[in-house]
Amino acid sequence: MLEQFSALPAFWLSLIAGLLGLLVGSFLNVVIFRYPKKLKYEWTVQSREWLEIPSPPDEVSPPGLVLPPSHCGHCGAEVKPWQNIPVISFLILKAKCGSCGAPISWRYPIVELLTGVLSAMLVYQFGWGLQSLFGLLFTWVLVALTFIDFDHKLLPDDIVLPTLWLGLVINLWNVFSDTRSALIGAIVGYLIFWTVFQIFLRLTGKEGMGYGDFKLMSLLGAWLGWQFLPQIVLISTLVGSVFGIAIMVKQRADGDLAIPFGPYIAFAGWLAMCWGDEINTAYFKFMGL
Repeated sequence: MLEQFSALPAFWLSLIAGLLGLLVGSFLNVVIFRYPKKLKYEWTVQSREWLEIPSPPDEVSPPGLVLPPSHCGHCGAEVKPWQNIPVISFLILKAKCGSCGAPISWRYPIVELLTGVLSAMLVYQFGWGLQSLFGLLFTWVLVALTFIDFDHKLLPDDIVLPTLWLGLVINLWNVFSDTRSALIGAIVGYLIFWTVFQIFLRLTGKEGMGYGDFKLMSLLGAWLGWQFLPQIVLISTLVGSVFGIAIMVKQRADGDLAIPFGPYIAFAGWLAMCWGDEINTAYFKFMGL
C-alpha cells in the first residue's frame, strides 16, 4: 500500500493530501471552537476547588472534541452528515443553517480550504515519506494554534508542549533536523523571545508578548533546528508588524492594543519547513555572503 502511494505522481499525491486536509480542516474547526471553551471550564473548576467555592447546581460542562456531534449554535439542530462535507456543504446551504436559516460563518470553509491547500503544497514539496507524514501533522497543529490564538490570544500548553517533544523525538532519526540542532533549536527558540520579553518589560514596565510565543518558537526550533530560527524571527516580525499596524489603523487603536503574535510565528515556521533552505540561500545571495 505504501509503495503504491510512493509511486504516484506528485500531482496525485498532493491532490490526495489536499482532500485529506479538507477533512482534517473540518475537525480543526471543532478543535478551534470547542477546545478553548473546554480549557476555560477546567480552569474555572480548578479555581473553585482551590478557593473552596461550590459549583453552581445547573452548571453544564462544554462539549468534547468528538461528542456530542456538531450542531447549530442558534437553533441547536444537529448537523447532518451531508451538511458537514467540507466547503461543499457550505456552498450548497448558501452559508445558512439547513434548519433555521441562521448565517454560518465564513471561518469554517476558510479553515478547511487553508488546511487543504497547505497540506497539498507540503506533500507536493516533499513527496511521499516521513517528512510528509510528520509535516502534515505539524501543519495541522499550526493551523489550529493560529486560529485559537487569533480568537483567544492563547497558545494552549496541551497542544504546544506535546508537539515540541514530538519534534525532538522524530529528529532522533533526523526527519527534519539532526538531534543536536533540534535540541539547541528548542533551547534557543525559547530564549530568543524570552530575552526580548524581559528587556521590553524592564524598559517599559509592560509585557510585550505572551509566554506561549516563547514555547511556540521552542517548538519550531525542536522540529526544524536552530539554523532556521533567524529567518523565522525576521519573517514573523516583518509580517506581524505589517498586519499589526494595519489592524491598529483600522480599529483606530493606540499602541496598547493586544495583537496575537503566534499566527505570524506559525506562518514563518511553516515557510521555513517547506522552503527554509531556499530562503536562507536567497538571503545570503542578496547580502553578498
